[in-house]
Amino acid sequence: MHELGIVFYIIKNVKQVAEENHVDHVSNVVMDIGEVSTIIPSYLTDCWRWAADKETLLKGCKLTINTIPAVTLCDDCHQEFETVKHGKTCPHCHSENTWLLRGNEVEIKELQIES
Repeated sequence: MHELGIVFYIIKNVKQVAEENHVDHVSNVVMDIGEVSTIIPSYLTDCWRWAADKETLLKGCKLTINTIPAVTLCDDCHQEFETVKHGKTCPHCHSENTWLLRGNEVEIKELQIES
């Protein structure tokens, strides 16, 4: 389960941003997680709850996850398509000359704070 390591990384970054901005408590961390990022959202939120409550800055802090759909682009016909539904093969021209356009993100999108 690599989600715990990711949670520690998120906490480290949130603490750094909070310190730089003189924030005493963060109430919500909003994440963009790609559909094919290999992160299981329920594992991430379980690990978050366990680890965040150990930090004064994050006690009771919510973790909100926005799932970014995986989209692939075909270099041959220049069409975009759903990666999970069609895999690497373009459903329009059947080319395998494709690449992942989005859906692999793991990003802290926003921090909501209490003043």
